[in-house]
Amino acid sequence: MSIDRRLFMAGAAAAGLAGSATGAMAQAKPNLRFSAVFSEQDIRADMVKRFAEAIKNDVTLQPYYGGTLFRQGTELVAMQRNNLEMGNIAPQDISNQIPAWSIVTSAYLFKDADHLKRVFASDVGRDLKKMAEEKLNIRILGPTYFGARQVGLKPKTRITTPADMAGIKLRMPGGDAWQFLGRSLGANPTPMAYGEVYTGLQSGAVDGQDNPLPNVQNMKFFEVMSQIVLTSHLVGFDLLCITNRAWNAMSAPQQAAFQQAADAAIDWSTAEHVKREGELVDFFKKQGLEVYTPNLAAFRDHAQKMYLASDLAKSWVSGMLEKINAL
Repeated sequence: MSIDRRLFMAGAAAAGLAGSATGAMAQAKPNLRFSAVFSEQDIRADMVKRFAEAIKNDVTLQPYYGGTLFRQGTELVAMQRNNLEMGNIAPQDISNQIPAWSIVTSAYLFKDADHLKRVFASDVGRDLKKMAEEKLNIRILGPTYFGARQVGLKPKTRITTPADMAGIKLRMPGGDAWQFLGRSLGANPTPMAYGEVYTGLQSGAVDGQDNPLPNVQNMKFFEVMSQIVLTSHLVGFDLLCITNRAWNAMSAPQQAAFQQAADAAIDWSTAEHVKREGELVDFFKKQGLEVYTPNLAAFRDHAQKMYLASDLAKSWVSGMLEKINAL
């Protein structure tokens, strides 16, 4: 009886320790994995670090850059399958599943970073976010601006109008929205992963690429290009997203603090990108590249006519284009 009692007491003590450990684990900070294709040298990587610092009391953010965790275009599906908690998602990837989203991937829609922010803070933005939340099971925290997209070419062919882009193999990410964007510029779009662009330009597999100027510097694309054509055809942005599952696991005060931290980090990143864009034109000229502005009216007219005549426009929510223009 004495031995049995000692065994019982020991078992009870062990059970108590196990219960305490379980309680401690339940209160441990959740770990949120974040996946992006941009490099750790990108301004947006600093944005993520600022964001992680602001939310560190509630969650641990574990970032993966350069597509090392999930390659470009697969992050959204990983989030939908709950294999990833947070991601920097391209709007084109969302439009592949929600055709109405293709409106925000169209050329010459947003005028600048400020216009982009106002749209996503408006009724239009709330409608777009609601679609993503209900159909994709993700919550959009905000648009992460990374600069107006410009055309960079290896050939020295002078580009003035879309007609001059005929036959140019322009690297574009995969997906119908991206490929159509390339065609709207008059080029021959060629799908290629972001990490392969440098060698693609170097080998001649593609003649050019379109990216914001900070990306061109970060990835050193300028080393294998001869010119940059300032088409400014698309305000480049991705979307800082979290799964509904991870979002709903937070308390209301935690959600409010999380969103506030995201807003502050995004605003900082946007300001840094706008500043950097202004500095980079001179930088690329000093590197020996020709940098010039083509006939923007011709490019805008050509692109908008193609979009409005396409099947993509048929999926746009009635009146949304007019609301965006009004902002």
